[in-house]
Amino acid sequence: MSADTRSHRTAGWTGPGRRRPVQQRSQERYERILDACAALLDEAGAGALTTKEVAHRAQVPIGTLYQFFAGKEDLLAALAGRNLDHYLHRLDDRLRTDPPTGPAGFTDLAVEEFVAMKRTVPGFGQVDFGLAGPAVPAGVQDDRHLLDAELDNNAAVALRLQALGGELFATADPAALTLALRVALEAADAVLKLAFRGDPDGDPAMITECKRLVRCYLVDQLGPR
Repeated sequence: MSADTRSHRTAGWTGPGRRRPVQQRSQERYERILDACAALLDEAGAGALTTKEVAHRAQVPIGTLYQFFAGKEDLLAALAGRNLDHYLHRLDDRLRTDPPTGPAGFTDLAVEEFVAMKRTVPGFGQVDFGLAGPAVPAGVQDDRHLLDAELDNNAAVALRLQALGGELFATADPAALTLALRVALEAADAVLKLAFRGDPDGDPAMITECKRLVRCYLVDQLGPR
């Protein structure tokens, strides 16, 4: 896989309603606001999210926050997009250093990187590539389309994984592949939520079963290579 191809496959997500700053000082403020949002999510949960508290924690005027984000939904969208970009870059690194032989190996790496982020990335337990819990902050109208205005969150992630996997998915029908990856994501999401429900590090047995479930499904749908 060439460097140009990898760059294209992991290019930053530009979800709806977000203005990314260009100047370095503004970029630093933008990232600080997202870091503060993630910390607040860990501490108080998504239901307690307010732009005022995020601005206070980021040590920026509330007007600065609104220069970049129209409100809480934009904040969550930006955080989910950043998490997805981070995840894809991590997974891409794993694919280059430890190349899998097909969908089964890709699945194992994908689950492992998601679990690693769940354990270590601030705010990821509340917002991974969308809201991870049942609480929806007041004022958030559509948490199912944080990554893309047309596609739901898992459908958007499926397309990014499809692009990243490339030749690992030997199929003549890209639409069938997209559907299979979306179903796999929905299944993995449900099992991993259960794995982390009572264990902050994730129940190892559940994580193993998640890998097995998704691996078996994708191999059945796409073949071993």
